[in-house]
Amino acid sequence: MGASPSVPQKSIHEFTVKDSKGKDVDLSIYKGKVLLVVNVASKCSFTNSNYTQLTELYNNYKDKGFEVLAFPCNQFLKQEPGTSEEAQQFACVRFKAEYPIFQKVLVNGPDAAPVYQFLKSSKGGFLGSSIKWNFTKFLIDKEGKVIKRYGSTTTPLAIEADIQKALGEE
Repeated sequence: MGASPSVPQKSIHEFTVKDSKGKDVDLSIYKGKVLLVVNVASKCSFTNSNYTQLTELYNNYKDKGFEVLAFPCNQFLKQEPGTSEEAQQFACVRFKAEYPIFQKVLVNGPDAAPVYQFLKSSKGGFLGSSIKWNFTKFLIDKEGKVIKRYGSTTTPLAIEADIQKALGEE
């Protein structure tokens, strides 16, 4: 009970997700890049610090093979109530996010997005594999495998050394 469903995929690059406008995005386009996958929300107490720091990390490392992949999620106190496009506009206008903001997803439950089923089965968290809150982060290596999972209270800048290591910059 509480176990993640069996996920046959071995890499995040095997998934296709939808962008904020509903168009398919094959995640294999990120092969060879280090990824930070985050479930985001626009009305959370972690929103300002996380979006600000995600943008800072992205700007510092995007030319070195780093990408942030943001997935809006409304599962936690309905803190992402708008449409996927509104979530993208919020991040891009207010926080100058240039990284992709995908279509809203469910991260927990039987209807969780397949990519999140994969992430959770790769690295469970404290008290099991469920995502506990907004801004849970997964660091993915260049081959598409999960390196580490970080809870909501871990700020993006606190992960910087792990990103540098994954990029081969240590």
